Parts: sequence; structure tokens; C-alpha cells
Amino acid sequence: MAGAAVGTAHLCTRCPCLLMSSLPQGLRFTARRLAFSPLSSLAASSSSSSLSLSLFRHGASLRGRAGPFTGVLASTRLGLGGIPPQMEPCVRRDLSVRSKVMETADAVMEDKEGGDGVEPVPSSSVPEFRKRLRIADIKGGEDGGLGRVGETMVVRGWVRTCRIQKTFSFIEVNDGSAVSNLQTVVLSDVEGYDKIEAGQVNTGASVAVEGVLVESKGAKQKVELKATKLTLIGGTDPASFPIQKKKLTREYLRSVAHLRPRTNTFGAVARVRTALAYATHQFFREQGFVWVASPIITASDCEGAGEQFCVTTLIPSSHEDTKTPVSQVPTTKDGLIDWSQDFFGKPAFLTVSGQLNGETYATALCDIYTFGPTFRAENSNTTRHLAEFWMIEPELAFADLKDDMACATAYLQYVVRYVLDNCMEDLEFFNQWVEKGIITRLTNVVEKPFVHVTYTEAVELLQKSKKKFEFPVKWGADLQSEHERYLTEVAFSGNPVIVTDYPKEIKAFYMRQNEDEKTVAAMDILVPRVGELIGGSQREERLEVLERRIEELGLSKESYWWYLDLRRYGSVPHAGFGLGFERLVQFSTGIENIRDVIPFPRTPNSAEF
Repeated sequence: MAGAAVGTAHLCTRCPCLLMSSLPQGLRFTARRLAFSPLSSLAASSSSSSLSLSLFRHGASLRGRAGPFTGVLASTRLGLGGIPPQMEPCVRRDLSVRSKVMETADAVMEDKEGGDGVEPVPSSSVPEFRKRLRIADIKGGEDGGLGRVGETMVVRGWVRTCRIQKTFSFIEVNDGSAVSNLQTVVLSDVEGYDKIEAGQVNTGASVAVEGVLVESKGAKQKVELKATKLTLIGGTDPASFPIQKKKLTREYLRSVAHLRPRTNTFGAVARVRTALAYATHQFFREQGFVWVASPIITASDCEGAGEQFCVTTLIPSSHEDTKTPVSQVPTTKDGLIDWSQDFFGKPAFLTVSGQLNGETYATALCDIYTFGPTFRAENSNTTRHLAEFWMIEPELAFADLKDDMACATAYLQYVVRYVLDNCMEDLEFFNQWVEKGIITRLTNVVEKPFVHVTYTEAVELLQKSKKKFEFPVKWGADLQSEHERYLTEVAFSGNPVIVTDYPKEIKAFYMRQNEDEKTVAAMDILVPRVGELIGGSQREERLEVLERRIEELGLSKESYWWYLDLRRYGSVPHAGFGLGFERLVQFSTGIENIRDVIPFPRTPNSAEF
């Protein structure tokens, strides 16, 4: 009877290989997919929702074809075993379904009326990616997770502690999404409890716990997971596991940097670092800046200090054999290194800054920023220096030093405010265990006005302070960390301080000279606990002045020919600043040693992991 339904299929929406259409072409296509999709794809995923499709006869034009189509539907329905749509997991389809579908698919494939055959289709499908439920999602919010009480869930993570009682056990699980753990209660009759009894669920082991979220009777947390199933994913040897539940020094944790993210401190540092990176891109995006990927390998020295790592293939490289005779390095007739035989045909280095390359795009796109790794071969073992670190370097065209100061101030306040708004649990942890008062200090940066003084005024203020500094204060000498911190922490009571107009002898060649010809239009932003956090300047846009400065410093103009071209063709006033990302992380977490705010620190005599 025309228009009458002959079958209904309840198909999982997460299995594209099973979706059907009531149109004839679609049915042939679907039957092909059903027949030739591997069983693994039919049982690869499950869903709580399904799609109900009805197949109708389409009058006399389809008479004679309904049989095979009905067979497909009936076989599929049979394979589902009459399960309600909301409970139709793909994993319950069996071999009998496959064989019956194959039979009906053959019939469909024989039907080639009009010359339209069956198109080849993929043998498997990619499942939809969905955000995973994390402990931060469960316990986040003002109610501490009480709004989720009664929900069934699966938590995967690493065991922090396992406390065994007579008839049950407490397992503290952490998945890295938050400082706090999720307490799980595992009764002795729960599936997988034998792993606890066998002593296999130890600190550091990875587990999956399925259960129901309930209100906790303890005072330390509002909710806990009442387990219905425990799965041990990866065990650990409790005797040799380096990260035990006890106080470990930061120095020791650097020796096991591959495992230190599992500690509360380094997990919190990683989350704050992520938030700062996200906020950085967000700020510049909102302000209309273009992100530029500056090169890591360069032939120029941005700072002119010569503290660069050389990149060369002249020395035979092998991780297996590090013994290289000096005689194998090619030389000229004069006994000098023959750089013409090197990979780039001349000396090349790891970059110390992306600024010069950034300027090329600023003079075309107006406002840009770079955010990437930089390197300095400075043989320093202080808590403030790394050989490899990340830099954020914006450049603004048609801008002077005041514009530069305004941008740097707005950026710093933006990213700090973002951390305050989104990482409060981590900040509270740092406030308790790392630096008392860090939240107040960060709030001051957001709310207090930035103080502006010239370098000359800052020197006079330091000299009048009568404080005994390790490094003497005099005009013409660079400010040291102790001077910078005194200015921002003591002299100006915790307010951020902007110091401008430094002597040109202590600044880089590209900074614009002031009218007094003794100072340059440079600025540093000083913050409590860190000192200098941001350094910037108006760039020298006058070709003759820049060429003269390069010559004064004994640099090669040939190496900067392209940089000088920016002044030859459509030069404009422009400015920018650089911010060491790791110092920003230090400032935002209170961590004293910069080696503890980057995943794998590179320092003199240390390049592990």
C-alpha cells in the first residue's frame, strides 16, 4: 500500500556508517556501508541517543525493491534485540547482524537501474570528539560539585593516596585539571577491589573509577565518588617511584623533571602558564594585532652582545659517537673555519629575540606580536636566567614611547586579571605554600596606577635612600635587580614602576636617541618580587642615525642590510617591547627560581630530558 511504513530502524547517531535515508539512492548507499564496514567500526562507540528512521513504499515505482530494504531494516532491528532507542549501544551488535546485512546488501548492489552503481565508501568513521569530564569540572563552581550529586561518571587519573580500611578504601585521584583531588570510596564488594587487596593501587598508579557522585560526609570536600567499578590502568613500583607523598625539594624535582608535573606545585604552575599564554593571544587579538612567527635561526645579533648559540653542520653530529677530531672541521688556507662549507654558507645562530623580524611586519601590517622561544649563551647560574626561554614581543607602527608604555601597561593588567579570574584555586595554593600575599600583590598590579620616573630620577632616589646595595648606584650604570625591587617594593609601596630614558651606552643599538644625545627612548616596567618584567623602546627610524650607531658599536652593516631597508623605504616611527614569558610566570606564581616555571629548563651544564 503506497505510503505505508514497512519498517523502522533505530540507529546510533555516533555511527555514521549506519545512518540511512528513505531515498532509494541513499538506501543503496546505506546498505553498502552496513555490509562493508568492519565489525570494529560497528562496535567502536556507543551513544545515549539514537535516530529513528522509517522506510516507506514509494508507490509502484518501488514495488519489488521493498523486500531487500525491509530485510536490511528487519535485520538491523533484530540485531538490536528490541532495545529502547536510548539504550542502544553499538557494542551490542553481533555477528548475526553482519551476516544478514551482507545478504540483503548483495540484493541491493545487484539493482543498478539507470546505470547508477554503488559508490565506494570509507570502511570506518571518525567519532565525534567531546570534551572530557575532568575533576575541575566536577568540583568547580561555588557549590563545590553539589549540583552534580547523583550523576554517574567515570574519573581517570593518577593515585595520590590509597587508604585501606576494614571493609572499604579511600583513593585520592588527581587528573591534573585542579590542585584538589577527588576522593573515591571503594567498598570491598566493588569490581576491581582485588587490585587494592593485592597492593597494586599505589601512589602514582593510573586508574579509572566509575561510580556515582554523592555528598561527602567528610569536612575536607563537599562531594566524593562512590565507586561501582575500579580499573587499574597502569601500576607502579611504590619502592622506586620518585614522587612520594612527602615534601620534596625543588632542586630534587628538577632531577626528575619528567615526573614533577604530578606534584601540586608544578601542576599549578603549568595551569597558570597555560592561562597566561591564552590571555596573551587573546589580548593582542582583541587589539587587532597580527601574530608573526619569527625565525629561530638567524645570522644577526639583535642585542649586539654576542651571547648566541652557533648553529652549524661543520662539526659531524652523532648522538651515538661524540668523538669528533678537530681535523674534520673544514678550514681555509689561512687556518680559519671555512663557513662557506656550512649549511647556510655563513655563521648562523639561535635567535636571542624576534624583534628585528617583527619590525619588518609592523612596517607593513602596523601592529604585530611574536611569541616564541629564544636563546642566550650566557654562562649564568642565577635564579633569573635560562639558556632557552620564551619571549613576547609586540611592535607598533606609527607609535612613540608613550604608546609603547600604554600598550605594555594594558597588556600586563589584562593577563594578570585573567589569571585572577580563572586560576583562583591555584593562586590560593601558591598563597598558602609559596608566597603569602601573592593574591594581594597581583591585585595591586591590576588596580594600582603605574608610577613613571626617568632613569636619572630613579638614580637620585636610590642614592638618597641611604640603603646599602651590593652594587653601587651611579649614573651610567645599569640598574640591578636589587635596585629595581627597591624602587617598586619600597620607594613606591608596591606600585608597578616605569623607568624611562636610559643612557644609550647601556642599551641596544636600535633604540631611538633622545635630543640630549646621551639617552635613548627606552623604558622598563618594574614589578614587586621580580624587578624588571618588561623592557621596550621607541625604535630608531632615522637611517643616518641608525647607521652611525651600528658603526659606533662595531657591528656589521652588511648583516643588517634588510633591517636598514625598512628605514630607506617608507620609514615610520614605531615602538615595541619584550617580555620574558618565564619571568611573567614567576611573577604570577611567586616561584623564586626561573628553572621551576618552564617544563624542561636549559642552563649551563644541564640539558636533560
